[in-house]
Parts: sequence; C-alpha cells; structure tokens
Amino acid sequence: MQNFRDYYEILGIARDASAEEIKKVYRRLARQYHPDLNPGNKAAEEKFKDIGEAYEVLSDPSRRSQYDQFSNFWNRRGFLNRNVRQPKTWDNRTNGDRTSTQDFDFSQFGDFNNFVDQLLGRRKESRVATAAPPPSSNKGISADAFRPGSTKTTYTISARANRKDIEARLTLPLEKAYTGGLERIRLEDGRSLEVNMPGGMVTDQRIRLKGQGVEGGDLYLIITVLSHPFYQLEGADILCHVPITPSEAVLGGQVQVPTLDGRVKMTIPPGVKSGQRLRLANKGYPGDDGERGDQLVEIQILVPKNPSLRERELYEKLRQIETFNPRADLPV
Repeated sequence: MQNFRDYYEILGIARDASAEEIKKVYRRLARQYHPDLNPGNKAAEEKFKDIGEAYEVLSDPSRRSQYDQFSNFWNRRGFLNRNVRQPKTWDNRTNGDRTSTQDFDFSQFGDFNNFVDQLLGRRKESRVATAAPPPSSNKGISADAFRPGSTKTTYTISARANRKDIEARLTLPLEKAYTGGLERIRLEDGRSLEVNMPGGMVTDQRIRLKGQGVEGGDLYLIITVLSHPFYQLEGADILCHVPITPSEAVLGGQVQVPTLDGRVKMTIPPGVKSGQRLRLANKGYPGDDGERGDQLVEIQILVPKNPSLRERELYEKLRQIETFNPRADLPV
C-alpha cells in the first residue's frame, strides 16, 4: 500500500513491545527531535511528527490491534490494485465454543493515509452491518426471518465519539499579553504548537484552540499574566510610579514616561505634590469593549542621597533665601 509506515520501525521497538516500553521510547525520541531543540531542522520536524503519529496508534491497545491486523495484509499480492475488490479476513475471534469471522475489504482505502485517518478518527466513515429484523411474534414467521444477513442497515460511526476537551495553562509577561502575536507552547503530551495569540490578554482568560484536544476535541489555554515591576493593572487602567527631582517638582517641565507603547513625554505642572496622580489618556490596557484605559502616573519626589559639592552649595544658598515653610500650618 502506498505511504505505508512501519510504526514499530519508526520508534525502533519490537512488535511485542509493552505499553510501558512504548511510552518510554516515545518520550526519549520526542525530546531528541523536538522542534524547539532543533530549530530550522525540517528533517527533525518531520521525524517528530512521525514519532507522534506512531505513538498515538501504538499506545492505544484497540488501535494497535487494528494496525497490526491491517499491516499483515498491506503488501500481499493484488492488494495494491484498487480495481480488484477481494475481501480479506480482517479478524478472527473466538467467543466460547463459537468462532466468528468478519471480512473486510482493504481496497476501500486509496492509500495508507486513508486508513490512518479512519483509525485515528480524523473523519467520519460509513460501515455496513447486518442485522435480523426483530419479530413481533413467533407465529407465522419462518426460520429464515432470523437468518443473519437477511437485512442490511447502514450506520454512520461518528469519528468524534471519544473527543475530549482539555486545558493547559500559559503564563505570559505583561508586555507579551498586551501585544499578543505568535507564541510557541509545549503540551504535556509532547506536542508543540505555534499559536497566534490575541492582544490584551488578562489572567484567567480562556482561549479556545479548535480541534487541538483529544480525538478532535478542543484545547483551552488558561492565561496567567505575570506581575510587572513597573506597571500595575487597575481594570483597564495602568498605574505606575515615576520619580522626579525637587527642582522638577517646583518648576515643572517635561519628563519621559515608559508606556506599553514606548516612552512618551509628559508635562509635569509646577508645584506638583508627591503622590499626586497625572493621567496619560488612552495609554492603558484594552478593556472588554476594546477601548483602552488610561495610564495613571503617580509622582514620587526623591532627593539625592549623595549630592555633589556644587549641589550642596546651591542647596545651602536656596535654604538661606527660600520663604516656603512646609511646617507653618501644623495643627499643633
């Protein structure tokens, strides 16, 4: 059969390998060929995909059994000729003293990929099953009415019968949560996904990745935004503390303030007080409605710990001539 892949050979294991051995070998190979450890290596990336597909089949006892039975016939004479529709024995099972045989026509699969698609539930399939019509009574009904195969009913088997949604946590710095963009995430099952994340993410936000769960289910990323040493979120507003000198506080002027969009110039009014908040409009965080909040700049007036000799002289002259007394209005 075209495209046939020997999953045992891909993992380098014997056909009678145990489930524990399969898992151990898979984890070792997945680490070895992981795209994050082999950047730009297309061969390693393809090997990683083959390893994942092999493990997905061989780690499931039911799928492994079907794969083993199917692979026994793939290279037999006439099997590659799709025009020859010869039923092959798919399975022989013993039920007590009774042996039942189920025939299967392998020629319905155009290539090995079609078989794998069905095996992994990647699409819906239609199977034909036989069943006898249920009798309404035992009178006037011949034995032929109960003969297996007397009627045929077509059933549609849902490929998503075992689908399962899963969750994974993703921790991001504030700057990345704000801008969004491509982010590579690694899941516990060894998969690595490159996801185009939205901008303006917040802690506990759930992002749905359709079809990336188990058996076609969905994957939900639970976002955690790390605390930032400078910015602090207050809803859609961002609070930050900006230090200024005593002369800047007295005289006012322009200072540069960091924002999530880069540094901007902000005008400090003369006589600003320590703890006073100034507002940078539309420089905050995107809200639920898509509108951005403001950046709140809290002023901190700091004094130099080790002023130079010249600065000390000037401060000394200023003290001699200044008329401002901050303790004049004490209530005691």
